[in-house]
Amino acid sequence: MSPSEKMNFENIWVFIPAYNSAKTLEKTLNDIPVQIQNVVVVDDGSVDETVKIAETHNVNVIKHEKNRGYGATQKSGYSFAINNGAEVVIMLHADYQYDSRVSLVMAELIILGNCDIVLGNRIRTRREALAGGMPVWRYLINRISTFFENVLLGQNLGDFHSGLRAYSRSALNMIRYETNSDNFSFDQQFLVQACALDLRIGDIPIPVRYESNSSSISVRQTIRYGNGALLILLKYVLHKTKIVKNYKFTSK
Repeated sequence: MSPSEKMNFENIWVFIPAYNSAKTLEKTLNDIPVQIQNVVVVDDGSVDETVKIAETHNVNVIKHEKNRGYGATQKSGYSFAINNGAEVVIMLHADYQYDSRVSLVMAELIILGNCDIVLGNRIRTRREALAGGMPVWRYLINRISTFFENVLLGQNLGDFHSGLRAYSRSALNMIRYETNSDNFSFDQQFLVQACALDLRIGDIPIPVRYESNSSSISVRQTIRYGNGALLILLKYVLHKTKIVKNYKFTSK
């Protein structure tokens, strides 16, 4: 019997942050492996049919009455899953850009004790990424930022900006994610915190699947995201060199 056949699927949760995701949410939900029955959708004040679509599926739905931000949805989703007994929480964007069929493989790497965090890596080769529809400017920014983050953080990851991530319960219980930003900077802050705590981060290849409905943050949001990433990296360097100790990088 393989390790995946021994997995307790009741302890694996998929969390989907959603905002005006009516065009893609159903496909995203239908793509999740049937073995995973615990799913929570956190709607961040959508004004379309996102909540209605989520409620037609057998999933948990958390509704933010107003738009609080991408990071705020993650705080709600992780806390809900942990409070309901999750041992592995898989964060999956609602835009159908990520192949969630690999969710069980990601969960297995955590359950086997190989990793504390597993990321989906969209960029196996330049040709494959661009052929899959990734915009050239987004590819270039991803490659440059991922290179510098790997160097500064001592990692060897292929895609620091993936919207498909799996976390162990222990990682979520250690990282002070409640102190992170409520905007798009949350993801980078989380990974830098994980590196500061010497958690084991791995990745697995996933196909690039950019469609017309794939999410895209604005130029303003991209600049804000980049500034947030630079700031958290600076704080990390200051913390690791013991120049300025930072509470965010300590374990709960």
